[in-house]
Amino acid sequence: MRSDENAGVAVAQPGEVSPLRIGDIVVDPPVVLAPMAGVTNAPFRSLCRKFSRDRCLYVSEMITARAFVEGHSRTLQLASFGEDEKTRRSIQLYGTNPATLAQATKVLAEEWGVHHIDMNFGCPVRKVTASGGGSAIPVKPRLLQKIVRSVVESAGDVPVTIKFRKGIDDDLLTFLDAGRIGQEEGARAVALHARTAAQLYSGKADWDAIAELKQHVTTIPVLGNGDIFEPWDAMRMMRQTGCDGVVVGRGCLGRPWLFAELCAVLSGEEPPPPPDLGGVLDTLRAHAALLAEFFGEKHGMQQVRKFTGWYLKGFPGTKKKLPALHLVKTLAELDALLEDLPTDLPYPLAGLRARRCKDGKTQKVVLPEGFLEAREEDLVLDDPEHIDGG
Repeated sequence: MRSDENAGVAVAQPGEVSPLRIGDIVVDPPVVLAPMAGVTNAPFRSLCRKFSRDRCLYVSEMITARAFVEGHSRTLQLASFGEDEKTRRSIQLYGTNPATLAQATKVLAEEWGVHHIDMNFGCPVRKVTASGGGSAIPVKPRLLQKIVRSVVESAGDVPVTIKFRKGIDDDLLTFLDAGRIGQEEGARAVALHARTAAQLYSGKADWDAIAELKQHVTTIPVLGNGDIFEPWDAMRMMRQTGCDGVVVGRGCLGRPWLFAELCAVLSGEEPPPPPDLGGVLDTLRAHAALLAEFFGEKHGMQQVRKFTGWYLKGFPGTKKKLPALHLVKTLAELDALLEDLPTDLPYPLAGLRARRCKDGKTQKVVLPEGFLEAREEDLVLDDPEHIDGG
């Protein structure tokens, strides 16, 4: 199954796609699960790992450095790893203060045994940019340099990567500076979400920007992020941009089997067919069980509510179930709500590229007062106390 825009795209040819190397970590094929707040916790990572047979790299959701250092229980839980994460413990770290980030990095590397640290310089959410964090940080290249340097130095042998957007808006693009700084300061790879912060998740990702970044960053891998909804999209992105791998975000929401499809196509094989509704419901139930085990049934079921619409997207006759599913409280109640759905419905073509998680709006990016007037300064703002799950 494929959409019209991917008609004629062929699987990888022999030798066309190389493994991604991030320090001692080898990712083959070069596919990375994007860190997504409220989504890429240990249960979801475990689910994705099973579909791809542990071949990809699965990054945790964003963890606030200050909250981690201060031992906030919620942050420590989100930073934890499952029993199946023995060799590729990957975490995304957020903050604005180099000293706090360095402290958190040292604990993660020396006490928590992480194998990879990604840094968040791309989050466009208002409460993040208004604190001078996320996609606001590359506006100040000297501050970005100071932050990356502090984390790389504190990480020791643990490889550090950075993820960022094109910039604030079309009038203030920062991605080439961010890529250069990452390369110069010892990052092992850089990843570009090819939209501006003002775009949020609207419109099409600008894959030309990924190609431009690849031309400027030549000594470490460049990863592309944006509009990977089908395995064929990954193949097109790599061919069009020359990037070294792909980062997959919204396209896998309610579709964790996408990682099996990506592994096939990027390895030169035809992808397995998507599941029918029965297979989708089995995956939803498995996901809910993992969330209930990890968070406890009450909070786990609160977490699964948002996934129900993503799993059922495009299947005829399922929309009427969503009001009740968005209020589901127990695993037993979830089973009861799903039991009368027709399991033999084939996966709908419309579900492949359906918008999930974010709507199509844009925004005016909010920055701290005086932030743009002091771009060449490296003055550190107060580090946010707790923005996990934002």
